[in-house]
Amino acid sequence: MDVILLERIAKLGQMGETVRVRDGFARNYLLPKGRALRANDANRARFEAQKAQLIARNEERKAEAQSIADTLDGQSFIVVRSAGETGQLYGSVSSRDIADLLKEGGYKVARNEVELQQPIKTIGVHKVVLALHPEVEVTISINIARSRDEAERQSRGEDLTSAAAIYGVDEDEYADEDEADEADAAETTESTDEGDSDETPAA
Repeated sequence: MDVILLERIAKLGQMGETVRVRDGFARNYLLPKGRALRANDANRARFEAQKAQLIARNEERKAEAQSIADTLDGQSFIVVRSAGETGQLYGSVSSRDIADLLKEGGYKVARNEVELQQPIKTIGVHKVVLALHPEVEVTISINIARSRDEAERQSRGEDLTSAAAIYGVDEDEYADEDEADEADAAETTESTDEGDSDETPAA
């Protein structure tokens, strides 16, 4: 279906452009949301008549989105979830979960504004982009941990999925021991070689 865009839409086009989209996308999203009109002569004339008003409305929405982005920029939000020792979540954190988390914090962010390619399935600090407007994006951090204490440790840069974190061992200590073992093995091999090189006594 050909439609006339009433605002700039990422990966589609600018306001006023006529673009071809899937029928379902037009009927279920663009047209009912007021983001596009069916492309025909009557709607083209309607767009030209309303163009100044549409531009003003877009600027208002952009300013509102920028205001929200300014308060969110660089912020980190904690999500507590159950997970295994390796950090794999028993479930996942979706774009809906993130939108709900932001709403609880007083931020007006819709689910479709959370740019998450796939649900998050591991603990850790994850960068998430919010597209609050076609011309306004902001990046936040989602700190997913098994407890708030772990979240604080992760925020300080600790890797809770490392062997040290899981088993309470010192990885540097194990590295030193490995180096010592290698040195002992090399020394043993050298001694054996020296013994094999001894000449056989004459009869």
